[in-house]
Amino acid sequence: MGIKCKAAVTDGRGNFAIRAIEVGKPDEDEVLVQIKASGLCHTDVDSLKWGKQLILGHEGAGVVIKQGRSVKHVKEGDHVILNWAIPCKNCRQCRRGNVHLCEQNSPVIAGNTSSNNGHAHLGATKLNVQPITRSFNLGTLSEYTIVKAAAAVPYNTNIPFASASILGCGVMTGFGSVMNAAKVFAGSTVVVLGAGGVGLNVIQAARIAKASIIIAIDINAQRLAFARDFGATDIILADANDTHLLQAAQQVKYLLNGEGADFAFECTARPELGASPLAMIRNAGTAVQVSGIEQEILFDMNLFEWDKKYINPLYGQCNPEKDFEKMLQLYNDGELKLDELVTKTYPLENLDVALDDLHHARNAKGVILF
Repeated sequence: MGIKCKAAVTDGRGNFAIRAIEVGKPDEDEVLVQIKASGLCHTDVDSLKWGKQLILGHEGAGVVIKQGRSVKHVKEGDHVILNWAIPCKNCRQCRRGNVHLCEQNSPVIAGNTSSNNGHAHLGATKLNVQPITRSFNLGTLSEYTIVKAAAAVPYNTNIPFASASILGCGVMTGFGSVMNAAKVFAGSTVVVLGAGGVGLNVIQAARIAKASIIIAIDINAQRLAFARDFGATDIILADANDTHLLQAAQQVKYLLNGEGADFAFECTARPELGASPLAMIRNAGTAVQVSGIEQEILFDMNLFEWDKKYINPLYGQCNPEKDFEKMLQLYNDGELKLDELVTKTYPLENLDVALDDLHHARNAKGVILF
């Protein structure tokens, strides 16, 4: 018999319910984790309509309950952060250090974020005696889950589970886009389009990188207030009718003495703003598409003049074994604000309230506590 517990399960058609599931024993290369906290982001809302029944959640931290025989890096009782870009460590991309682009296991590269793609054996988790998949092969909106060993990153930092849980996606995506992908440098100028959960982490990473000017743009005044707290030096309350933010781009240039910024990060997930960071940067500047826009969009090639670059990194080019440790050290040093980022916590039974708060931008980051 496995462990009977509660989980948030979607029908894939926009609905979810708290259901009773059964979680079995981990296989040889797997880990059974008791989830203590699960962060929420807009991808969780998207996953409600992936057309498939699955356990929700992909940001999580918890405690190892049992590990398979071949698992050496974690043991019973260890605290772990879960990583959804699970590396095989053997493919070409993993050998090159691009573990976030694993050719065998990355659910995003494989094009199906709800499939198991060779991860933890499907029969390990059941709903009404039938196997059920887990979002991003994690399913962190569950009291217990089984994951591949490579998904569980141990840590010894004295940090609340709520704060640790959000490292696994939203913080990593924003922080890594600044540090790993764009390589923001001291004294540079930065613009951030969208001050939601990911945008706030772009802002604080730019602050840590010692950017001289950090301009946050949003149509929501509350988000801009959060942006100030996390390191924005200037804010622009955009007009919702400024479709491509071209008026905001003029305000950016006014603040920067007629020039664009060195870096601009798109963190809104709105397709109509996909090209907007190009309008915010100077010649030879770098535009970064952070939010994961997947729709077809049009570009005015004049925006690329001259020598501008546009990059679209996945998951902040995350290497969890290195980056999680680096971020936790910055947390210990008081540089990376994680406790402050969690502005509200909820029990699993109030997931509907938490998702509504997410939709209406009432939190910097909301977290489900178990």
